[in-house]
Amino acid sequence: MTTNSQAHPHRDLSIDQKLAIKTAAARLEKDFADMFGVETIELFLHSSYDQFASRASVPNFLPLLAERFARQRLRALAKVEGKSNDGKPTVLFLCTHNAGRSQMAMGFFTQLAGDTAVAWSGGSEPGMEVNPAAVAAMAEVGIDISHEYPKPWTDEVVQAADVVITMGCGDACPVFPGRRYEEWKLDDPAGMGLDAVRHIRDDIEERVRRLLQELGVAVRG
Repeated sequence: MTTNSQAHPHRDLSIDQKLAIKTAAARLEKDFADMFGVETIELFLHSSYDQFASRASVPNFLPLLAERFARQRLRALAKVEGKSNDGKPTVLFLCTHNAGRSQMAMGFFTQLAGDTAVAWSGGSEPGMEVNPAAVAAMAEVGIDISHEYPKPWTDEVVQAADVVITMGCGDACPVFPGRRYEEWKLDDPAGMGLDAVRHIRDDIEERVRRLLQELGVAVRG
């Protein structure tokens, strides 16, 4: 049975959170005013908030997470609807919890491609936090993914991707025509120690470098 607070999470917002959401909405409306109406922007912001509200361990960060996710989704929708397209290759990395493999892949892709390509990530059953062992393993190679967060995928994000890389999400992975799909068979680092995660990290780096080469994206450094 759904409780009242679950059905209407915004009723339980503190004054600070309400102000943060209002401020986030104003920023998004300023940035996307030439593409979308206020109703669409606010719908994306509030639905993004709801995605995290039921499983957030730090409620004070919810408005910020919601704004970041809404911004990504609005950019994706703008591309899908032909309102904005910078021509950069866009890759979506998907795994089950969006806490390990897909986060490491996105970290490598962003680091190596710089601003010449776009990487997103998502999960079929988003976890509570990014795997600390994955964060530690990436820190060893100079990539900080500690500020990332597990998130679901949405239809517009999948449709805006040129390439969808799946990592163990199986039948739960979304399929849309016209996308290039590729399955990377990698062990799930959940519950593994740092030594084991290092091997997965190195495998992911090799695969990301190969993918960038296939996409014709010059690698930085």
